[in-house]
Amino acid sequence: MKNKQLIFSLLLLFCLAGAQAQQANPASGGDATGSGGSAAYSVGQLVYTTDTGANGSVAQGVQQPFEISVITGITEANGIQFDLSAYPNPTRDYLTLRIENFISNDLYYRLYDISGQVVEGGEISGNTMRIPMEFLVPSTYFLKVFDAKKEIKTFKIIKN
Repeated sequence: MKNKQLIFSLLLLFCLAGAQAQQANPASGGDATGSGGSAAYSVGQLVYTTDTGANGSVAQGVQQPFEISVITGITEANGIQFDLSAYPNPTRDYLTLRIENFISNDLYYRLYDISGQVVEGGEISGNTMRIPMEFLVPSTYFLKVFDAKKEIKTFKIIKN
């Protein structure tokens, strides 16, 4: 009887010691809630997986690689053939905005911070323009280019 109890105790101890779930000491985290649902997140985990569905994708895990994406501002711009680029991205001191194959006298830009406040703006004259970024704090910004009050393109800019 004592052998059975000893074997059962050892088996139980072995199972409990080996049954640890994944464990991490994240540096930061929180909960995000929006109109599409909510998600809990943490920062510091090295492994992640991505699930893709009909309505988009979600990356599970932490320390996601940052994404630099160009967001089209309006659907009416689909028929316009032009090349609009902003570089370097990520940037530190300045951002270069280059426009090719597009002629307009009423082009201007607005640089928004993550909360939607305009931090910089001005008219675009010529095909290449340098936008100063050295006075801005490191964060994510949105550069919107307009033609006569119509939004043409939006860039997601990362300032280091």
